Amino acid sequence: MSIKVRKAEIGDVSFLAKMILQSSRAGKKVGIFDLIFENKSDKEILNNLEKLTKTKAKNRCQFSNFLIAEVDGKSVGTLCNYEPRLVTEQTFMEALKEIGCDNDIEEALRVLSDCHFELNSRTLMFDFVEELQDHKDVGILKALMQKSLLTARLKGYRIAQAVVESGSLDTKLYYKKLGFKEVDTKKSELYKEKFGRSGLTLFSMEF
Repeated sequence: MSIKVRKAEIGDVSFLAKMILQSSRAGKKVGIFDLIFENKSDKEILNNLEKLTKTKAKNRCQFSNFLIAEVDGKSVGTLCNYEPRLVTEQTFMEALKEIGCDNDIEEALRVLSDCHFELNSRTLMFDFVEELQDHKDVGILKALMQKSLLTARLKGYRIAQAVVESGSLDTKLYYKKLGFKEVDTKKSELYKEKFGRSGLTLFSMEF
């Protein structure tokens, strides 16, 4: 099986929206976008996520931050990377307002700020590392990660990090297999109340 990894394009936004939603839920009934786009159906949430991938305001969901993995011309996986010094909570809020989200964004995001990590300004963050259910364990995520790290090294990055839910055992094991190490954990009663998991864990790798 041949896996092709390429940069995401504007025509990929529908697939990106599905992977972002899948990643945010991570096996839970609800994720952060269910809180942000409260009382919305999956169809409406996906529509809003498509808009979020195309905003002018920098946010981690922008399609330009993504790599796409393809098998036989079919999109099967995603990986997002961004610089936290450029893509901040403030720019994320600006992007949400840009697409017309008029809910209490700050209240919805408080569950994340309760588990805030201080990040190195020259760190490259990984997010939304996802694959289709019928393509698990065939090397999709490894191919995406290898491509991303190669590009990052050429751009001068030396540290990659990712934030993972503390209860996501499979995801934590995956990052450890790639050489990442747990460096910090934040627990939050609010996070546990909203999502049923104790908090978030920061993984880091020098390369």
